[in-house]
Amino acid sequence: MEMVQYTVRPGNTLFGIAQFFQTTVNDILKYNNIQTPDTIFVGQVLTVPAGSAETQYHVARPGDSLWVIAQMHGTTVENLTRLNGLSNPNVIYPGQIIKVR
Repeated sequence: MEMVQYTVRPGNTLFGIAQFFQTTVNDILKYNNIQTPDTIFVGQVLTVPAGSAETQYHVARPGDSLWVIAQMHGTTVENLTRLNGLSNPNVIYPGQIIKVR
């Protein structure tokens, strides 16, 4: 199991974060010593146990694009867009965690 540092963004919920990383809300609570699930806040950095061994992530760096990330990981922009639920494949930002597999 891979541990990922994730920064909470507006609109995030523990359930949504858990679904994205194929883990459970309880595991996120445990790894971050959170007593009440309703107490996450924008900007908070969570340690998230990323689910299955087949799942892989890429942390976007300045200058990255989905095309560059797709080339690095042997996939397509269309696949990355679908996996990450992106509405605009031309907009990613440094530090964004991109599911690649």
